[in-house]
Amino acid sequence: MNNDAVLLESRTLRASMAERTDALEKVKALVLLPDGVHVTRRMVADYFEVDDEAIRSLVRRHRDELSESGFVLLKGSDLQRFLWVNTTHRKVPGTGLGLFPRRAVLNVAMLLRDSEVARAVRRHLLDAVERPADLSGVTIGQIVDQATRAVQQRVTELQQGIAALEARHAVLSAQVRRDQELLAALTVRLADTSSVVHSLGGRMDVLCTLSSSPGGGRRRRRR
Repeated sequence: MNNDAVLLESRTLRASMAERTDALEKVKALVLLPDGVHVTRRMVADYFEVDDEAIRSLVRRHRDELSESGFVLLKGSDLQRFLWVNTTHRKVPGTGLGLFPRRAVLNVAMLLRDSEVARAVRRHLLDAVERPADLSGVTIGQIVDQATRAVQQRVTELQQGIAALEARHAVLSAQVRRDQELLAALTVRLADTSSVVHSLGGRMDVLCTLSSSPGGGRRRRRR
């Protein structure tokens, strides 16, 4: 039987499929944030080719299950730090930002009814389960090679995430250097302004002294 309704209805069956995240990439490329781990709700909606409200509604109905799959809602300072590293968006959403790792995205695929992409993911999952494992003629070396390729792929993904973080760090470091240079220039300008103000104060003191002295008064009368 290849009926995706069983996944839609059975939370236990969905839990048993939680680690088969490779099904996502086999159906459609999943674009991740620079951290190489998460996607936003908007990105999940784009992946499944549905509107944002469909994912928002699904999260409301299945929040506990999605949280078990790694879904998290960031708020406050945690959200601010995440935005600095992963996006160019600086305004912190008042309601927070929902983040989905691959497991949570797969969980969405097993819950989302009105999406052809989600149906394709469910079909792939069920086909893989129903297809009997045929290990005849498979050597230990081939199994090891397959596992090695899977590990290398994961390492590559992590390296890409690290490279993105390093690039973002470089951008932030450049911004900090520019801010420091501007602060130094402003400090010099302030010192120059203070010197001018001090000099003017000294001249005012001299003028006040001259104007209040008797001799100064007579000179003004002769003029």
